[in-house]
Parts: sequence; structure tokens; C-alpha cells
Amino acid sequence: MNPFNLTTDDVVVIAAGDEWPEHLFRVSEVHEDCITGLAITGPLAGVYGEPDYNLIVSVHSRAKG
Repeated sequence: MNPFNLTTDDVVVIAAGDEWPEHLFRVSEVHEDCITGLAITGPLAGVYGEPDYNLIVSVHSRAKG
């Protein structure tokens, strides 16, 4: 399932959680249940993550291609 039709290098907005603020996240890989990549803003910038689709607030920008 890929409800946002994401591809590599798309940038999404990840919702705030108990331990992190809302931030931008660059997609590296798209999986059926989550995406992988790096946070690019906020205190987690540069940190690898595997957020589930339910944490995506919106698509910030699409990869150019």
C-alpha cells in the first residue's frame, strides 16, 4: 500500500510525536507498510527513520524526474 504514490527523493511532512516535532523527511525507499529515509529538518535532521504511512501529514514536494 502506498497511499501517497511516493517515490524515491519525494519529501513528506512527518507528524509530531512525543519525542520529535513535525519535520520534513526525504524518502529513500518505499515499502508496503512504511517508507525509509532521512529527516531533513528539525532536531532529527540527518537521522535515518522508517515511518509508517499513518505518520505522513502531507507530501511537501515531489522528486524531479
